[in-house]
Amino acid sequence: MLTFVGLGLYDEKDITVKGLEAVRSADEVYAEFYTSHLIGTNIEKIEEFYGRKLIVLKREDVENDPLWLSKAKDKNIVFLTGGDAMVATTHIDLRLRAREMGIETKIIHAPSITSAISGLSGLQNYRFGKSATIPFPYMRNDTAIISEAPYDTIKMNRQHDLHTLIFLDIDVEKGFMDIKTAVSLLLEMEERRGEGVLEKSLAVGIARAGSETPCVHAGYLENLQSYDFGEPLHCLIIPASLHFIEAEALVKLCGAPPEILK
Repeated sequence: MLTFVGLGLYDEKDITVKGLEAVRSADEVYAEFYTSHLIGTNIEKIEEFYGRKLIVLKREDVENDPLWLSKAKDKNIVFLTGGDAMVATTHIDLRLRAREMGIETKIIHAPSITSAISGLSGLQNYRFGKSATIPFPYMRNDTAIISEAPYDTIKMNRQHDLHTLIFLDIDVEKGFMDIKTAVSLLLEMEERRGEGVLEKSLAVGIARAGSETPCVHAGYLENLQSYDFGEPLHCLIIPASLHFIEAEALVKLCGAPPEILK
């Protein structure tokens, strides 16, 4: 049996009761933290709270050659991930591999950023389109390359009047991208493309969702660069047109300029 257990958004206490029971009854417990990161805790705290030793996997151990997976044929194996257990595509691939090997699988869900953003911002969940990730620029022939894929996603969503959730890059060397950096990259994309997709655009910045002190602030995109969102993890929302309740929520709950109610 292979059981996928989501760990939630912020720290070791976000796991569900069902998830914790599965961890404590497992023969072995594996975890990966490269697709998502519980910023409010660390491995030692997790192991102490769960009462189990974790075997932390690298990306290649999950995506390329998951030799550990065969153990689930004869043992009760639990696989831990941040957020919800099946939001990342790589976890779906892992479940399919298990099925092909004749391994029974089970999922224990947990809070995910894809649902938390609606509660924190007041934007309606059914109005979100495809999400995107802003990666850190990389160097090629001494030139900084900026991916414009997030810009294309925002453009496509806006054509269908849908909001866009933007994840910010997590890099082993560069750390956690913040909203200031993300906004700067988006504005640079806009300047290069000149299509006006982000002209006078509202944006919502969210930091530390799931913690006791989440930070949520809405305003015009360029103004978010000067707002202090504090510690990571950060994400960004580019709204489409607003329902009047969404507009009221952004003003009263997120500090958006009152003029958007007009």
